[in-house]
Amino acid sequence: MNETMAMNPDIYVAGHRGMVGSAIIRILNGRGQSNIITRTHAELDLTNQATVRAFFEEEKPDQVYLAAAKVGGIHANNTYPAEFIYQNMMIEANIVHEAWRVGVQKLLFLGSSCIYPKLAPQPMSEDALLTGTLESTNEPYAIAKIAGIKLCESYNRQYGQSHGTDYRSVMPTNLYGPGDNYHPENSHVIPALIRRFHEAKINGAESVVIWGTGTPMREFLYVDDMAEASIHIMNLDKATYEANTQPMLSHINVGTGEDITIRELAETMGQVIGYSGRIEFDPSKPDGATRKLLDISRLHALGCRAKVGLEEGLTRAYMDYLAVRIANHS
Repeated sequence: MNETMAMNPDIYVAGHRGMVGSAIIRILNGRGQSNIITRTHAELDLTNQATVRAFFEEEKPDQVYLAAAKVGGIHANNTYPAEFIYQNMMIEANIVHEAWRVGVQKLLFLGSSCIYPKLAPQPMSEDALLTGTLESTNEPYAIAKIAGIKLCESYNRQYGQSHGTDYRSVMPTNLYGPGDNYHPENSHVIPALIRRFHEAKINGAESVVIWGTGTPMREFLYVDDMAEASIHIMNLDKATYEANTQPMLSHINVGTGEDITIRELAETMGQVIGYSGRIEFDPSKPDGATRKLLDISRLHALGCRAKVGLEEGLTRAYMDYLAVRIANHS
């Protein structure tokens, strides 16, 4: 790789319109990276091997961020399990293989903390992978993400020496921030609460009712911190990365290392949005897992830490929600 390429490589971000992909581009742009390659779904169907092959032969990027995926909440995962496993496995297989075919040495695969067993010890460390049964509601998605990790590891094992293949994987905790999905039924907990509290504030509602008891604990990471970690791990020298991972246990958890109860989250959200009514809980509704916290000691050993605190992150996320709302109503 020549000096110019090393300073400003051609970087393909798959899934650039998603929350994480757009954050990666935001951080790369802020660092002066100008050679960023993107394609919309209309321009490139990532489940189609022939079109992915043609794309890689044309562009020949130096680095690939594999942030493209079919994603959704519990309802979507339960309703469309075939689509979740098929589309995600095809996207991963096509991008990893075709990247390798044209000589891409640097690729980062973005997974999900749902790869870990339902009853994994807390906090969940990387070596909990494949030690138990997965959560049944999102098992197809989790299996696809595990396959993505193993694709990267397998190409490294077979082609690392001969081709310089260096494909890495990161597993984020619950993400939130700009570019999130605020759909009333299909959104995750933070965007759902932002919408609910905002509408309660605007309508002068006396109370906001939250599903469950409020006692489950969750970890939340601001999406720009995830993007920073992704870029940091992508660009680590190979010796450092290999010293902190293993050939068949190579993925890295990305989180804050801290969790809070859903009750504390709701109370903080009310303060950020300026809602002064009551917050009530409906214990007849499901709580989900009691706790889902990632062990991030591997991430810290690699010199990377989250910077954005929850209250600051929620404030930024609320500003994004307001901007999206204004844009949709203009």
